[in-house]
Amino acid sequence: MDLTNCSRVEEFILLGFPHVWGINITLFVLVLLLYILSIAGNCLIIVMVRADYRLQKPMYFFLSNLSFLEVWYTTAVVPKMLANLLSEKTTICFYCCMAQSYFHFLFGITEFYILTVMSFDRYVAICQPLRYSTIMTSSLCLQLALAAWFGGFFTILLQTILVVRLPYCGSNIVNHFYCDIGPMLKIAGGDTHLIEVIGFFIAVAVILTSLLLTVVSYIFIISTILRIPSISGQQRAFSTCASHLTVVSILYGAVLFIYLRPSAKHSSFSLNKAISVLNTVVTPVLNPFIYTIRNNEVKEALRQSLQKKALSFPKVHLLVCTAKG
Repeated sequence: MDLTNCSRVEEFILLGFPHVWGINITLFVLVLLLYILSIAGNCLIIVMVRADYRLQKPMYFFLSNLSFLEVWYTTAVVPKMLANLLSEKTTICFYCCMAQSYFHFLFGITEFYILTVMSFDRYVAICQPLRYSTIMTSSLCLQLALAAWFGGFFTILLQTILVVRLPYCGSNIVNHFYCDIGPMLKIAGGDTHLIEVIGFFIAVAVILTSLLLTVVSYIFIISTILRIPSISGQQRAFSTCASHLTVVSILYGAVLFIYLRPSAKHSSFSLNKAISVLNTVVTPVLNPFIYTIRNNEVKEALRQSLQKKALSFPKVHLLVCTAKG
């Protein structure tokens, strides 16, 4: 391709899913329902952690960070996806596409870092219980959270800058429902080998390194739990890790398949779309339910909060009726 007189495209067409009206309406309703549940569930966890003194612990501080990430991770992709499901024109402006790609990966990578920090927190809580309060201080928790956020910001920055600078002179059809880097590289002109190599090493550094640290943490955690003499003690100790371990298993399973490959440019994206829907839409919905169902402290805080609301409602109703009388 002759790139000397290249006129860069001003917008991309997100190919998304085949446009069959009945199916699109059904998919729109389903995705919208899941999106609302995801936002509501994750916001509920954030509010509960902030409001309930029993949840003022490092574990729930990191959980609220995770929920905040999930809110923006889905918001970076789902609203545009919903709009495209109901529209014949599925375009997105050039810089909007680049911004969507950057923030999608920023929040996704930061989530890996937060999950790794949460595994470290569980390691200290179970393997070093007497030193937990002295190690996991509020200042250290804040530093770890900030390190995760800044890590996500800088990890994907170089690759995004290189992707933005690529010449896009031919096709502007992105074979995905959001601006994923792989489909964008497939339609880009110029040499994309360096970007693919950088992307592969980012995937290895972020996904495999965080997974390795999490696995090592859980090896120590499980070995410590197995040394607890009572079965009830083992169950209580493991219950504090079960939610985190479930979320880690779901997330890493999907992402390892999508991103950990040497060449994104020459891959088929049909199966990736289906797995991306699970990773972008379904998993953020599951996280609040996993943490509320499997965690006794969160369940108790939610139950008491609902009880307070239920008790306050008759009082408010009574005052309104009295005022009217």
